[in-house]
Amino acid sequence: MPPQQQELPHLAHPKYRPDIDGLRAVAVLAVVVYHAFPEAVRGGFIGVDIFFVISGYLISTIIFGSLAGSGFSYGEFYARRIRRILPALLPVMAATWVVGWYVLLSDEFRELGKHLLASAGFVSNLALWNEAGYFDTAAESKPLLHLWSLAVEEQFYIFWPLFLGLVWRARASLGRNKLTWWIGIAAGLSFVLNVATIHRHPEAVFYSPLSRIWELAAGALLAHSALRLTTPRGAINSEVRVLAGLVLIGLGLYFIQKEKTFPGWWAILPVLGACLCISAGPLTWLGRNLLGSRVFVWFGLISYPLYLWHWPLLAYARIVENGMPTAAIRGGAVVAAIVLAWLTYRFLERPIRKSNDPAIVRWLLIGMVTLAVVGTAIFARLIPARNSDPTLQAIASASTDWGYPDTMQLVKRGGEEIYKIGAGSKRVLLLGDSHIEQYGPRAVELARAGPRQLATLYFATRGSCPAIPHVFEDRQPECAERRDRMEAFARSADVDAVVIGGCWACYFDVGDQPAPPSASGQDHYYFRDGDARHLLRGGDGVERSLDALDAFLKSLKAAGKKTYLVLNIPVGEIFEPKSMIRGSRLGTLAVPSIDPRVALTASQKRIHDRLEQIAVDSGAVVLDPMATLCNSDGKCLRTDAKGIPIYKDLTHLRATYVRQSATFMDEAITQPN
Repeated sequence: MPPQQQELPHLAHPKYRPDIDGLRAVAVLAVVVYHAFPEAVRGGFIGVDIFFVISGYLISTIIFGSLAGSGFSYGEFYARRIRRILPALLPVMAATWVVGWYVLLSDEFRELGKHLLASAGFVSNLALWNEAGYFDTAAESKPLLHLWSLAVEEQFYIFWPLFLGLVWRARASLGRNKLTWWIGIAAGLSFVLNVATIHRHPEAVFYSPLSRIWELAAGALLAHSALRLTTPRGAINSEVRVLAGLVLIGLGLYFIQKEKTFPGWWAILPVLGACLCISAGPLTWLGRNLLGSRVFVWFGLISYPLYLWHWPLLAYARIVENGMPTAAIRGGAVVAAIVLAWLTYRFLERPIRKSNDPAIVRWLLIGMVTLAVVGTAIFARLIPARNSDPTLQAIASASTDWGYPDTMQLVKRGGEEIYKIGAGSKRVLLLGDSHIEQYGPRAVELARAGPRQLATLYFATRGSCPAIPHVFEDRQPECAERRDRMEAFARSADVDAVVIGGCWACYFDVGDQPAPPSASGQDHYYFRDGDARHLLRGGDGVERSLDALDAFLKSLKAAGKKTYLVLNIPVGEIFEPKSMIRGSRLGTLAVPSIDPRVALTASQKRIHDRLEQIAVDSGAVVLDPMATLCNSDGKCLRTDAKGIPIYKDLTHLRATYVRQSATFMDEAITQPN
């Protein structure tokens, strides 16, 4: 072992490289601009992946240097992580909590409490993964959403030093070069998991540390390669590397969009780009004059607190404005984030990192534990939000009133996992999207009140997946495979009756809209006829889809199945419970007296009548929610007689209402008399 390696301290830190701070600046500015002005940098979110590579490189460099020196100290390592992470994180979390208390409604504040607790434990990625789904709160309304990436990093730092330490100690028997192989195996397995499951489980791949390890491990491979490099790379080689790296990052920023299945294969662009930039070294022309410039280095130095501050400011701006804020407000939020980031770096981060006082670590941990306790208290409703008036609470609670699948049993039929309830001799398969799922509470209520009257029900549903042959949406490729399997199951001898429903207005109430920006119609609903795509919006796909639904019902009838078609319910912004709240979140909120009924739009009435005619023509039984929800004047309920919303959101009925009032479903889901 060379003498200079033996003299290294317990934690050997790499020589400062301004070009890496410049690469940090590229990453953070990409993320910030994307969040503030998404159309300006469509792929700006890949900045997080660049951060992962940088983090993996720097941390692994420290670990390798320490292992090659006088040894690696886990206690010192994690103490330094606390000094690095918590000084900026604590004030951001505390400020987010205080502002949330002032502007959020009670249900939103309770969710913030859960995220505060998860962030304090560095498991927010797992909490968000668990929440991800059709009815998850919009990402823009979660002020601590961005801390998922910090959680992934910290989870990586728990096992990575242990992994490298074990392999390092075994290198005598494994061979010195085998360390690269073991890191490569870890990265390879993680990458395979990423690309193999991205289409079926996109939320899991995005948030899981297992499918992100390869990005941090790519930086670790760089660090180990640098440790073994005996001769510096040639100047031309290095210049080509940094140029190629920046080009790849630029291509990622331009071509990668949120509609893409990400990370998947697309993440190779930012990860490889970052690796090339780092491996080029600090002495290239671009490294010195661009990445190492004073402006880039300055943004790199404040990149961590800037990342922390920008998202809560933008999220609260959106919440207060009840939608996308103006460009001026978003720009102001970005400026405020930059100012706060500099203040945090100058007066908290830098002084604490340089201090030798051992008590600082203890106080930082006490601060994080305090925030965890506060988050727990908020989630347990022990700390109410400012806007906790009972009337507001009644409105806010509507958004969480969803009862599917409740007590249903998960079973496998036709090669797919679906939900089952009831044990009657009549076997009913329910096909559709969340608009069939919303009637699940009625089945659960019938099972509770009179289990003998309930048929055997199979809910083969998936949110945003219409049960119409040949209708596709590229963001959910798994819908088609599931639909095909369930169509085969519907025709099998194991099913007596089939119920089909959906958010018909969501698919068909498109008016004379122009075609989507994508020339191919990608990421929008379309009817596929061979290789031809017929868009529902801006094309002739609606008529083709309705004809396909008619043909599907007739084919089921011909197969000897009793068929039911659930017509549409009234939908729209006016049915959204929170639209009934008036006032400002910065001032006073109230719920004025409102008309419990609103007029059904002419376009939704036309869809209703067309679907009813399709049911009659195909021999299907009509199940009509509007017969219950609307009167003869075309006015439809949005609240009950007490002014309590009967809708969960702008397109779904509440479970409380469905349990007692969705009796129009009983004909299909109960045993024959």
